[in-house]
Amino acid sequence: MACRDSIRVVPERETAPQPQRGGREQAPPGHDVPMTGGATDAIVATATPSPIQAGAIVSRRRFQRGTIIIRGKTPRRYGMYREDVLLLNGTFKRVRRCVLLGPVSSVSERAAWKAFQPYLDRVNTTVKIPPKSGITLETFVKEWRTNVAVNLKSSTTRAAESHLRAHILPRLGSLTLPEINTKAVQVFVAHLATGGRSRKTVENVLLTLSSILRKAKAWDYACASFLLADLTLPREGVRKEQRCFTDEEVGKILAAASEPFGTILAVTSVLGLRIGEVLALRVTDVDFTKKIIRVRQSLDAVTRQVQSVKSSASSADVPLPSQLEARLRKHLQNHDGKTNLLFLNRRGRPYSANKLRASVLHPLLVKLGIPRGGFHSMRHGVTSALLADGATPAVVQKQLRHSDPRITLGVYAHVIGDQQRSAVENRSARIEQFAVN
Repeated sequence: MACRDSIRVVPERETAPQPQRGGREQAPPGHDVPMTGGATDAIVATATPSPIQAGAIVSRRRFQRGTIIIRGKTPRRYGMYREDVLLLNGTFKRVRRCVLLGPVSSVSERAAWKAFQPYLDRVNTTVKIPPKSGITLETFVKEWRTNVAVNLKSSTTRAAESHLRAHILPRLGSLTLPEINTKAVQVFVAHLATGGRSRKTVENVLLTLSSILRKAKAWDYACASFLLADLTLPREGVRKEQRCFTDEEVGKILAAASEPFGTILAVTSVLGLRIGEVLALRVTDVDFTKKIIRVRQSLDAVTRQVQSVKSSASSADVPLPSQLEARLRKHLQNHDGKTNLLFLNRRGRPYSANKLRASVLHPLLVKLGIPRGGFHSMRHGVTSALLADGATPAVVQKQLRHSDPRITLGVYAHVIGDQQRSAVENRSARIEQFAVN
């Protein structure tokens, strides 16, 4: 609270006279009420110097002392002050505020000033620099790259840069931030849709754009905003079924794979770990005593740099079955012990997931006559197999370390459960029975 000496207290006799009978309906305590004729203007001091350079958009900030008036059929005390409100075009509009402080019968003038003081402190704390306007999206993206993108995960930055380079900057880069409103973004969505982009691609591009605009607003730039709910997105096309390795296919692959690739595939296909998590496993992450594997980090597919896992839910312990334990014990017998990483190539570096997929997994699938699939197809297979074996969705979600169970069931489940199949079989049998009769 500001010192009493810095705020001149306006005596009640200096305020507007008490209203006559038939005054306006009163607002509930703590709510602003609109001002009408007869209200006294706020008492203001000389305008404080502005730190903004000449020519910029500057709000008319003044140190405000405020005033208290009494209004209403049942006399109540109100505090009056003025406030600058930022408009979407980057300019300011001064509005008059009137806040209810309480009835005269129970709130003294001294108590009213004490209750009014926080409102004055809020507008008098500092002379705020108004949001910068007129900057284009392309110009702000340069700042974003320098100060934000460097702190993101490599995979996140690559996806954002792809969206910026291929879609966002060519269409919206020349627009100022306040111009990128809901209508402009809807036109942008129509452009993406006519170019043959799927709904999922459009959503990903919009998420990147929305994230950048939120950062601009957080940095006090004058900018517009949009909500995905206000946009009409492309209709979803026919969803392609995800490749899912069966247990039989996985068994053939493990039998034909050489080491250490066989062990890498075993960890992926049995536990459902992401390939980046498998390649980033450390020797200390394998706990033979507790029979668990600790998943704490991941390996970037391009840079091969160790980074954090995908989400907080991805950092968890998973059970270590006896068959996989035997494979890992045998693998550790040939580990050189020079580094803590569990899997290393001949040069002592982490494996590249992309190279393993192209030069090892796919040729092996061709050799075995198994339809092509990637490492993530192993993860899909784990989900389907666990659900088929009767595991509850909660158990499967915990094993795959998903933050949302809808992802587990909606994306990774490639199985018709026994209960569903039995129900359909029973109904079909009843129908056939009646048909025969």
